[in-house]
Order: sequence, then structure tokens, then C-alpha cells
Amino acid sequence: MVRARYKDVVDALAADISEGRIPPGTRLPTHRELAAREGLALVTATRVYAELAAMGLVSGEAGRGTFVRETSLSPRGALDQRPFADDVVDLSFNYPSVPGQADQLRNALRALASSGDLESLLRYRSHGGLPHERASVALHLEDRGLSVPADRVLLVSGAQHGLAIAALAMLQPGDVVAVDALTYPGFKVLAQAHRLELVSVAAGADGPDLDALAQVCLTRRVRAIYTIPTMHNPLGWVMSDQSRRRLVDIARRHSVLLIEDGAYAYLADEPPCPLAALAPESTIYVSGLSKSVAPGLRFGFVVAPTEFVGTLERAIHATTWNTPALTISIVTGWLNDGTVSRLEADKRADARRRQVIAREVLAGLELVGHPSSYFLWLPLPGEARADQVAAALLRETVSVSTAEPFATTKNPPHAIRLALGSVSLDFLAASLETVKRVVEAHT
Repeated sequence: MVRARYKDVVDALAADISEGRIPPGTRLPTHRELAAREGLALVTATRVYAELAAMGLVSGEAGRGTFVRETSLSPRGALDQRPFADDVVDLSFNYPSVPGQADQLRNALRALASSGDLESLLRYRSHGGLPHERASVALHLEDRGLSVPADRVLLVSGAQHGLAIAALAMLQPGDVVAVDALTYPGFKVLAQAHRLELVSVAAGADGPDLDALAQVCLTRRVRAIYTIPTMHNPLGWVMSDQSRRRLVDIARRHSVLLIEDGAYAYLADEPPCPLAALAPESTIYVSGLSKSVAPGLRFGFVVAPTEFVGTLERAIHATTWNTPALTISIVTGWLNDGTVSRLEADKRADARRRQVIAREVLAGLELVGHPSSYFLWLPLPGEARADQVAAALLRETVSVSTAEPFATTKNPPHAIRLALGSVSLDFLAASLETVKRVVEAHT
């Protein structure tokens, strides 16, 4: 189906308004002026403004014209965790939990309170963790196919902090970083803060288009590649071993740093080995336990080549000095006694159950995702617009993410991401039925 050209005009104006290039209160061209500027029929220009009004971005005032609206609520991105009203079902963000986790924390705190050396938890710690703490993480990583010595492991305050110190330590403002056309929004935030230039690489069936990536590395001075090869967020792919080896070959040929995000890798059963195992000399591997254990603990880890460790430790020193000792003590205890492995197995099973429910309820719609992932990508059919679908769902007390927070291209696709891990199983099917009804109503 050929996309109507006026939709591009709507998208461009919506992006300019959402990103602040056209500030609130601005008077937009008259319908006739817009039609002449964009080469549209007058009735089509009127339709452009009608769609912008339906999105809540503009308002028409009789005798005065069309103005950009002032709104106190900006569109929620995938990292925006302002609380919703109690009756809103959150399908925009994952914070999966399984029964009994609060009791596990309660027991861990009791055990810690009765241990011998509580005073040590009140002192400063080594920037990347103590040797035995790093060793606990290194042993855990062997289950992910990554065998590394403990002195190449650094403890950080969550995977986002790990990505931040990687950017701070290894990249300079203006550096070019190749990223997927759809990628984790947290890295986009980091890139903006560190003034990095993101170059988008189109997606293939099970990973980035490696021919396109190779061409980017030929034509641009790419300093790093940020990639999520195992359980990609938001598309759910697990790159094949062959694709991983070719990606490593491209990085080596052009002397490019690899930043590998493994935050959701625990959800994949026996995936190919991480890039950090294939190219240990040039890969920084970043992951954490926010999704597999609990986001409130803020425990992450970075694996790096030996020559990068000192630089990364200085970045930890500059940002947070060290991960809190209390958190480390709880989590390393759970790593050592098998609690983390059990939680990861439970959540893999939970994610599979949720995927089955989602695919049954959403049958007939195009779905992109992995069968043991906590999210689904839903490209919208026909002329459906993601912002309008998301707004309609929010009116039905269901929150979803559009493609905009994930997109590294100028024009995000019209799609929504469904986070399946934060809603109780009792309400998941009903929530997804609402999603299907609203999507079909906008087709």
C-alpha cells in the first residue's frame, strides 16, 4: 500500500513540535499557506491540522488560526517512569517479578543483620568491587557463555550506569557510534548527554543489516558499535553465531570498539556465545540484574579488556565512587547460593507463558518478538498512526510505548512496543484484548 504523502507532513510537524523545534504558542501557517508550501490540496492541508489536533499537539482558534498547544505532560518515553494513575495498566515498561521475591529480600536482610562485620558496609569500597565480589559475577557469567578472570569484571550501579561509564571512559564528544535503527532508549539518552553522533543501521531479520554496517564503517570514522545481540530490545532477536562472527570481523577490520548490551540475555535458552567471548580484546560487555532479579537493587557489571579496566574504574570513581556495599553483599550472596540462577529460570518460564497469552490474544496482527521475551513489537497495519493508537489506549487506561523512544532514524515507524512483564497474569489477556480492539479500530 502506498503511503499518502500528507502523512509525511504530519510526521514532520509532529516531530518538530514534540522535540521543541516549534515551541508552544507558535502560530502555524494558515491552511492555505501550508497547502501552498507543501504542494497539497487545501482540503488535505486541513486534514493535516485535524490529525495534529487529534494527537493533542495543536488547537484551532476561530478567527486567529492554529497554534501549538502548551501541555504540562510531555509524551512518555520508554525511560520515563512518572507514576500513572492506579487504574492504568502499564504495558510500556518491564519490571518483572515472581512470587516470593520480597520474602527472599527479607531473609537476606535478616542474615546480613546477624553477620559478623556490618561495620565494613559503612566504608568506602574499591571502585569496581572487591576481588571475591568480582569472582562471584565472573562465575555467574560462565552460564552466559562468557568465561573471564575476575580482574576483568567491574561492579556498577545497574546496566545503565555500566553503559554510562563505558561512554565516559572510552568515547569523546563528537565520536560516531553505529547503532540499530531501533535500539534501547537509554543509550540514546547517553549519546545526547555525551554529545555522541549516532549513525543508524537498518535491521535485518535476526540482527542489524551487516552489509549496511560495513558500508557505514567504510564511509564514516566509526569509533564504536553499540549492539544488543541477545534478546534485542525492542525487536527480540537473537543474532546467529554466523552473524556475530561477521560483526566481530567488521569491528576488527575497522578498529571499532564493541559495546555489547546483555541486559535481557538471561531470557534466551542457550544462545550463541557473547561478542565479548569472540572479541575479548575489543568488547565491553554490560549487563545487570534489574530485569532478572529486581530493578531497585541497582546492581550491574561490566566486563572489559584488561587495558581498559583502569580507565573504567576512574569513570566509576567520577560518577558514584562505588556500588553500595549493602547491595553488593545481598546480591553476591544470591549469586553464590543459586538464588539468581533460580530467579532467572523462573522468569524465563514466566516470559514464555506471557508470550503464549499475547500471541493468542493478538492473533491476526503482525507481531515481532522472541518466544521467551518480555516484550513484543507490533507494527501497525494500514494507515494507523502510533501516536493516535497510544493516545486512544491511554484513554482506555492502557499505557504502551510508541516507536519514537527507540528510533534512531528521523521518521520512526508506526509501531508500538508491548512490555509484558509488569502486569499480573490475571489482567494480561484483558489488557491485550483492549490493545487489539483499539489497533483494529484505527486500521
